[in-house]
Amino acid sequence: MPVDTQLPGERHRGSRWLLKRISQRGLKPRYAAYVVIAFWTLAIIVFGVVERLIDPDTFDSIWLGIWWATQTVTTVGYGDVVPEQTAGKVIAVFLMLGGLSFLAVLTGAITSAFVTRAQAESQEAGDDPVTKRLDELSSQLEALRKEIAGLNREG
Repeated sequence: MPVDTQLPGERHRGSRWLLKRISQRGLKPRYAAYVVIAFWTLAIIVFGVVERLIDPDTFDSIWLGIWWATQTVTTVGYGDVVPEQTAGKVIAVFLMLGGLSFLAVLTGAITSAFVTRAQAESQEAGDDPVTKRLDELSSQLEALRKEIAGLNREG
């Protein structure tokens, strides 16, 4: 069944190309991390500005709102600036939960890159224990097949 890679109302060729590429080749952890970083950078800016608009008494500049959003997303939360309005606290909850997912995806992407590199180096050096074990099992399986074939001829 073909995958429809076109977004509803989407006419941009670049978006279709990107979605088609992801559906064919998958999304590498590195690129997933880039997407998450870009998303959260934009979120920090947008929510910093929104906090300034919602609670101008607490956030006397947009930069203070962005600073607060950054420390909230990164789970540092110094407490030097805290939203007083309910809407600001709701935004803070979103940023805190999102920040945890951001750090988890980023850590996973970095770890995946290290593991992939280590596996490639092991395979190149011929030291991969999984490959060695698979080779052993293949030879044992072949020996069993020959033994069964010999028993079938005798019987």
